[in-house]
Amino acid sequence: MKTFTLKGRGAVPGVAEGKAVVCPDGIAGNTGALGDTDGIIYEKGNVNYGTCIKDTILVVPSAKGSTGFSAHFKAAYISGVRPAGWVATKMDGRLGAALASLNLPAVCDFEDADPIKLIQTGDWVKIDGSSGEVLVTRNTEGKPCEG
Repeated sequence: MKTFTLKGRGAVPGVAEGKAVVCPDGIAGNTGALGDTDGIIYEKGNVNYGTCIKDTILVVPSAKGSTGFSAHFKAAYISGVRPAGWVATKMDGRLGAALASLNLPAVCDFEDADPIKLIQTGDWVKIDGSSGEVLVTRNTEGKPCEG
């Protein structure tokens, strides 16, 4: 199995692992983009439309949409369909609010590599939100995460 490590800034301490769901354009923070009670991505045009985020590692460039971004992810958290952790290319205020509210392990602010380009949906990802390390094991089955 091919593995590689990326180094970012630890944003929220803790260790989490799961299959990656890579959203190159992010996930919108507005009503209807993420199912608050089922954790399914309903955003039209999202490459992961129909995918459930439960127990995954979300890989996003940053937050997208309104400040409601954190509210929809918090609702998914309360409903038990939250991601296990986050990898974000760059931190912004909306993502910071979501991460503070969720308190899930997160790594962000990658300077030497773009996780959006290097991680693929379906890869197994282990993140350490304290050290900022992201260990990626390439999905050798060639199948994307099925939610």
